[in-house]
Amino acid sequence: MFNDPTTRFLAWQPEMAAIRRDIHAHPEMGLEEVRTAALVAAKLREWGIAVTEGVGRTGVVGTIKGRRPGPRAIGLRADMDALAIPEATGMPYASTTPGTMHACGHDGHTTMLLAAARALAGEPDFAGTVHLIFQPAEEGRGGAEAMIADGLFDRFPCDAIYGLHNQPGMPVGAFATRKGGFLAAVSFWEARFSGPGGHGGAAPHLSADLSVVAAHFILGLQTIVGRNVPPLETAVISVGHIAGGDAESPNVMPAELTVSGTARCFNDGVRGLLSTRMAELAHGLAALHGATATFDPHWNTLATINHDAQVEVAAAAAAALPGARVDADAPPVTGGEDFSFMLRVRPGAFMFMGNGPKGGALHTPQYDFNDDIIPLGAAYWLSVVQQELG
Repeated sequence: MFNDPTTRFLAWQPEMAAIRRDIHAHPEMGLEEVRTAALVAAKLREWGIAVTEGVGRTGVVGTIKGRRPGPRAIGLRADMDALAIPEATGMPYASTTPGTMHACGHDGHTTMLLAAARALAGEPDFAGTVHLIFQPAEEGRGGAEAMIADGLFDRFPCDAIYGLHNQPGMPVGAFATRKGGFLAAVSFWEARFSGPGGHGGAAPHLSADLSVVAAHFILGLQTIVGRNVPPLETAVISVGHIAGGDAESPNVMPAELTVSGTARCFNDGVRGLLSTRMAELAHGLAALHGATATFDPHWNTLATINHDAQVEVAAAAAAALPGARVDADAPPVTGGEDFSFMLRVRPGAFMFMGNGPKGGALHTPQYDFNDDIIPLGAAYWLSVVQQELG
């Protein structure tokens, strides 16, 4: 099966790059991927693949059965959504949707899995079933949870699942994964303080000074990691937004003030501890100053915890590719992935692959996926199928 799986994809490269750039030019936010999902479904049907649409609202699943009988089934997952970031690449295929762009490479991930689907459909020389999972809303809008709630793994049983993500700055041909905790649980938390506002010059004594509450809260947050989290556990708490009052009325003490930010960790127990301590800090400081507080920890993702057996499969699949360099014990990363929810219900592994030095960092206006890695990423997917079902 596919002695050198990269060869055929090199011949398809111009066509697949055109698909990627078409998706890039028409980005869609999470659970709004109507055009992208329709494109994916149309291509899968064009290649004779059974297609199910609307899984988790805008998700698409293609199913390919091998020529040879086999009891096992695996899932290969790619994400389809874009980000609310204005594009500044200047590329001829740049986003045509103001304020929205593919700044994380999901257009490339979708294209690589499409290319693999085309090859598998044309030569299904494996034993078992491959489910091609095109997931919506990876970027914080709950796409993985939506697909699972819609019966993803009941309707498309998988003995193992695999995810793949590009990594800017990592050399082309490099792959990285690890057993156990690989990516962090991610919280986009918000603390909202309320109290009687008032005139900051004439009657500050009649107000609850929410700026003082917020100042103590922000400083207090930094004690949680240092004094509540065990020293050998990783945790991060950062403030990214503060809003209160009106710049045109700086003499008015606000009646509402919001502080929000992010928290990261790898341990479920630490995740609960961070939520509890941040909430206690918000409520306690508000009460101390005659105000009230609400706190929402909003964990977008769980920690991405790879399963040992599937990491070995993924590493072997990458190592089988010509010229590939595989780090199967890469350091953990405090970025997050909602593939983590799938890994809590099925064994699997998440893999990084190098995007090369060009294209900018993820989640920035200058980012662009490297079309040159499409053949390699598609070949990786075929190699995973060979390792699992060949």
